[in-house]
Amino acid sequence: MTTQGSLSRKKKKFRFTQDTVFDIVVAAALLLIIVIMAYPIYFVFVASFSDPAYVNNGSMLLWPKGFTLLGYQKVFEDARIWIGYGNTLIYTAGGTALGTLVTMMAGYALSRKDLPFRNTLMGYFVFTMYFGGGLIPFYMVIKKLQLTNTRTLMVIISAVAVYNIIITRSFMESNIPEELRDAARVDGCGNGRFFFRIVMPLSKPTIITTIILASLDRWGDVLWPTMVTRGARVRPLAVGINQLYSNTSRHWGDIFAACVILVVPVLILYIFFQKQFVESMATSGIKG
Repeated sequence: MTTQGSLSRKKKKFRFTQDTVFDIVVAAALLLIIVIMAYPIYFVFVASFSDPAYVNNGSMLLWPKGFTLLGYQKVFEDARIWIGYGNTLIYTAGGTALGTLVTMMAGYALSRKDLPFRNTLMGYFVFTMYFGGGLIPFYMVIKKLQLTNTRTLMVIISAVAVYNIIITRSFMESNIPEELRDAARVDGCGNGRFFFRIVMPLSKPTIITTIILASLDRWGDVLWPTMVTRGARVRPLAVGINQLYSNTSRHWGDIFAACVILVVPVLILYIFFQKQFVESMATSGIKG
């Protein structure tokens, strides 16, 4: 008995040691990933308050050197920055609102078992995620419709993401039972009223998920605005910063200050809604 007890204690001690080593390795890997992801944002923030000369020669790594607000002063005095910022707000708010409404409608329709060919439609949407036709045909269609360099295009372009429709459909299939719709119909509730009065309030988690994902996607979008806009009048801030970067007469302080102005609203959005975002992603997850 004594020998068995001693062996059992040794085995437990060895298992505890293995777990400890594993925890240390996981914690170290997680810390390394956090540093790799967070340092660029930290560097841009610190460099925006530093003398560009120290940034250029690589001597500024962790703390500001030659503290200055000249970059922010120049950015705030540049009218193009504020025009781009206003455009970004309009495109993000308008595109997110439109995209969320269309996504909810599409997800609800595709979740109903009485919709003809719903699986075929869903398969077509998924197909377009991987084979969208390419940039050139899409641009030719936009040009043919005379929508290039317009704010209308910037609001409606990429307003709906197939991934969000998939999440919404999965959530509604799991949380909006057919019995609820049958009961509402017995009480005289039509499809439109049922959708806005019952489905939408019950779908708050997936609505929050869609809003956050769509907002983040629209706020920092560079590819499409660069292709379909010309001039500062309709360009969003992200494209404007890219133009500043390509202009050699500008120094790094301007660029980093503009980047901070672009990133701060996104960080604030996530800080205030991170709890709702995590909960909504958990409750609107895709089930196999």
